Amino acid sequence: MESELKDLNSKQLKSTASSDDGGSAKDDRPLLKPDAAENIQELEKKFAPYVRNDVYGTMGRGELPLAEKFLIGIAMVTLLPIRVVLAMTVLVIYYLICRVCTLFSAPNRGEDEQEDYAHMGGWRRSVIVVSGRFLSRVMLSVLGFYWITETFRILDVQEKSENEAKNQSKDEDEAKDQDEESGRPGAIISNHVSYLDILYHMSSSFPSFVAKRSVAKLPLVGLISKCLGCVYVQRESKSSDFKGVSGVVTERVREAHRDKSAPMMMLFPEGTTTNGDYLLPFKTGAFLARAPVLPVILRYPYQRFSPAWDSISGARHVFFLLCQFVNHIEVTSLPVYHPSQQEKDDPKLYAENVRRLMASERNLTVSDIGLAEKRIYHAALNGNNSLPSVLHQKDD
Repeated sequence: MESELKDLNSKQLKSTASSDDGGSAKDDRPLLKPDAAENIQELEKKFAPYVRNDVYGTMGRGELPLAEKFLIGIAMVTLLPIRVVLAMTVLVIYYLICRVCTLFSAPNRGEDEQEDYAHMGGWRRSVIVVSGRFLSRVMLSVLGFYWITETFRILDVQEKSENEAKNQSKDEDEAKDQDEESGRPGAIISNHVSYLDILYHMSSSFPSFVAKRSVAKLPLVGLISKCLGCVYVQRESKSSDFKGVSGVVTERVREAHRDKSAPMMMLFPEGTTTNGDYLLPFKTGAFLARAPVLPVILRYPYQRFSPAWDSISGARHVFFLLCQFVNHIEVTSLPVYHPSQQEKDDPKLYAENVRRLMASERNLTVSDIGLAEKRIYHAALNGNNSLPSVLHQKDD
């Protein structure tokens, strides 16, 4: 695969040499040219979960129809400035609410420099949660998600008995009954399509997330993430940081399962975003606590622009999203999944069974590739010749 991509990049560099000499001021980042159509098709087959299929094309740089250009032009002078102002207003308002509620209150500090206000009780916590859920929904409306279709899947008695009879013994059934009596799930498990997923989950259940440690230092967003109770991880670190974060996540999942007042954990076990039609292999971190989980499936139906954040840059994605008059989101919440004793003893089996269930419920295609392959695909689209270094980057 690596040699194929190198050949592809060398062809691309030759084909773009003349245009570079002409001093074109267009996008500097190279995109695969039509003369490599066969190679492009081959890449798209190998990396199908990351391929954009909307009107805007690969990396959001496809040739747009005249009508689409006209609509974007109108949105640029009408919707875009209004939405930017409204979104910033909502963000600042919620930041001020969080700032007031955390005044004279020390954050909860744990190991590995973890710091949050999610365990704060009383009226302060209530105000943060209620206003956070409301303003997150307002933010989604500002971004064009005026209606959210939510489906709550109920496991009927017949289906439940069939599932139990499949792989469970009497001892496993007893363990499951004990879990059901012990309360709510320890974590929400969701497929990952876009950064918009976070806004929906904030509006729905206001859970805690796993975020890069740099997020805690961002203006406005940093304090909000601490009020959410985010678990921070230094992705570039190759030390024991990952093991420490994994332990924190496992403990938080167990705590949420045991204590209804504890913040729920929201985890994206795929580890990266897709185009929404596929489900990548699940990492086991969300399942190490051996606690029940709540599977949630997000879909973003579209006609022109796909809200999926797959092979498109963040700035380009935000721009096109704000220029869409209406955006759509569909949510399917499955019943709480209680692991059998066999699944508790084998987190990989637990993760795979939950993934298969989620895929079958919304007809998602199960894929075996992950973040490393996504980096290869992006490197090929960007004309990156240093593919060996991309291949050896740490898989987060």
